[in-house]
Amino acid sequence: MLALNLYDAKTQLSSLVDQAAAGAEIVIAKNGRPMAKLVPYRPAARRRPGRGKGKIWIAADFDAPLPADLLALFEGGSSADL
Repeated sequence: MLALNLYDAKTQLSSLVDQAAAGAEIVIAKNGRPMAKLVPYRPAARRRPGRGKGKIWIAADFDAPLPADLLALFEGGSSADL
């Protein structure tokens, strides 16, 4: 990873963009403090609806009421109260 100050980055921007496109990561600092990172552009992967079909299931009773003892624990009770 290449790190350089803002002034140098401004004077070498075209070269830095070429390096980033080739896979390099460049950190640009201002007053010695990292401020930005120049990285290669990667297009976001498009989501396709239905890719998880058949891989995910939800139990028929997933939204059934909790048993009273478990509900008490969520409402601030303790296991000693059981």
